Amino acid sequence: MAVQGNELISVMEDWAPKSLAVEHDRIGLQVGDPEDKVRGVLLALDVTEAVVDEAVRLGANWIIAHHPVIFHPLKDLRTDRPAGRVYAKLLANKINVYISHTNLDVAVGGVNDVLCEKLGLKDTDVLIPTLQGKLKKIVVFIPEDHHEEVLRAMCKAGAGWIGNYSHCTFNLNGTGTFLPEEGTNPYIGKQGELEKVKEIRLETIITEEIQEAVIRAMWEAHPYEEVAYDIYPLDLPGEVRGLGRIGNLVEEISLSQLAEKLKEAYRIPRLRMMGDGKKKVRSVAVLGGSGGRYYSDALARGADVFITGDLDHHTALDAMNDGLSLLDPGHHVENLVLERVSEKLQEKLSLDLVRVTTVDTNPFTFV
Repeated sequence: MAVQGNELISVMEDWAPKSLAVEHDRIGLQVGDPEDKVRGVLLALDVTEAVVDEAVRLGANWIIAHHPVIFHPLKDLRTDRPAGRVYAKLLANKINVYISHTNLDVAVGGVNDVLCEKLGLKDTDVLIPTLQGKLKKIVVFIPEDHHEEVLRAMCKAGAGWIGNYSHCTFNLNGTGTFLPEEGTNPYIGKQGELEKVKEIRLETIITEEIQEAVIRAMWEAHPYEEVAYDIYPLDLPGEVRGLGRIGNLVEEISLSQLAEKLKEAYRIPRLRMMGDGKKKVRSVAVLGGSGGRYYSDALARGADVFITGDLDHHTALDAMNDGLSLLDPGHHVENLVLERVSEKLQEKLSLDLVRVTTVDTNPFTFV
């Protein structure tokens, strides 16, 4: 099945909408044409020259990466320099680059949730709230013979969640009227004749961030040429979203034991530890990437230990004085989310041509 770039982007943005990203983040399509058909997708943490070479070898014309390939404003495009060579190879080989960065950090099932799952953390919650979703009600009128099909499609796209209950809708029977004018191709009725149809009014709740996905699913499942629907804003608080997570281990263990568990879960040979290895820990805060500046948030939430990358000397000293243990597995462990991205794309688009890069873009090695 041929898939266009726009469809690929829609899957990523239904999952990790741009609205979730922190201010000034560089996300979205950074190189290429959104209408370019997908011949292959390579997933990577960083877009390096080696990653681009791998995409060329595999015949992949799309790269989905976590870290922006263009972050700072470009001053030149000199191909005698490493950055310039990357852009030149991307353009010469017509490779498109899409970035999902902090929006994928924040998204449910994204970077931070994957890191927590790998450690087996329970009862996880957002560590640093960045926004609170807005709730809306969507109402659509459906002919009886397509009611369940449209209902299921909308709920599959994320509509109808209240707490841990899915498919929460309300339905009323009624009669819809319409008169197909010239140029129409009605599913029911004839041009020029007033039609009365038994319809069901379906209403359900959605969040602002999934609105487009739900509407798209509704249109695809609905038989009418023109769909009658309404959207109402609600004065109700939505789900809190944000960076990092905090949760609990199944049982209390020592900091050293957690460090060993983390190495195995994150597939790393070494990590940096700050704190007494014999100290018992259970409450764990996790933030993928570079999160040292948020250690006080972990402390305020009652975490026994904070797991994040790129920790500096002074942050470690401050945390030690405050009694918070630290584990630094490195920035690159965010690459664990790539397997989840692959699963998501193959599930939604039935793409067989999705590969996770074999290139290790971690600039550090242990010696």
